[in-house]
Amino acid sequence: MALLLSVFLACAGVALGARPPAYGHPRPAYGHQPAYGHQPAYKPSYCDPTATPTCAANSTLNYCLEDPEYPEYEIKGAITADHIFAKKYADVADQSADDLVDLVTKAQEEAFDYSYYTGASTGPSPYDATHWGGPEGYICPSDVAYARPRRAQNVEGKWRVIVNDVHYYTQTARLETCLFPEAACRALAPCYKSHCTQKYVYHRLLSFDPCDAYKGLFIDIYKLPSACSCHVPA
Repeated sequence: MALLLSVFLACAGVALGARPPAYGHPRPAYGHQPAYGHQPAYKPSYCDPTATPTCAANSTLNYCLEDPEYPEYEIKGAITADHIFAKKYADVADQSADDLVDLVTKAQEEAFDYSYYTGASTGPSPYDATHWGGPEGYICPSDVAYARPRRAQNVEGKWRVIVNDVHYYTQTARLETCLFPEAACRALAPCYKSHCTQKYVYHRLLSFDPCDAYKGLFIDIYKLPSACSCHVPA
C-alpha cells in the first residue's frame, strides 16, 4: 500500500520537501520600484504676475514694444479656442497725425527734431539759446510713436501679454512721451514758471495672462503716455 502511494505522488510531480514550481515572472521586491522610461523631475514654480519681465528689465517704461519671450503659440491657441474672439477684438491699424492731431500732418510730425534742445531749464543753469530757437515742433519736446505694445503692466501692477502681430491681429496706440519732463516750455519766458508735464490715458486692450493660460483672452486696462503738455501755474 505504501509503495502504491509513493508511485502516485511521484507521478503527480510532488515530492516531499520540494518547492512549488514558479509560474510566470518572479514577484518584484516592493521596497524598490522599477523606473519606467525617463521620469523628469517636476518642480512646481510660482509665477509672479507683478515681476518685471525680461523685455522691461533695463527700462523704466511700463510696456514693451519688443518681447523676446512673447508666447505667440499660446496666444494662437487661445484665439482658436475663443468662440467670441471677433466680438472682443477691434483696432484701427493705420494711425497717424493726419487723423489724430489737428492742424499737423503725418509728414510734419515725423519731421519734428529736438536733437538741438538741451532742456537746461530743469537745472540751476539759465535758459540757453536752444530754449528760444529751433525748427518746427511741439512746445514741449516729445517722442511720438504709433506703436503696438506686446507686453504691458496693467492698472493693478500686473504684467500681461498684449495680443499684437499674431496672425493678422494688431492693437495700435498713439504713445507720446515727454523728452524733458518738468523742463520749461519752449519759447516761454522764465517769468511764466512753465513746465512740461506728462499726460496719460487708459487703454482697453485684448490681453493674455502668461501666469494663467486658462483665463483665455480678456480685456484689461493699461495706463499709457498720451501727451506732453505745457503747464503754466497760477
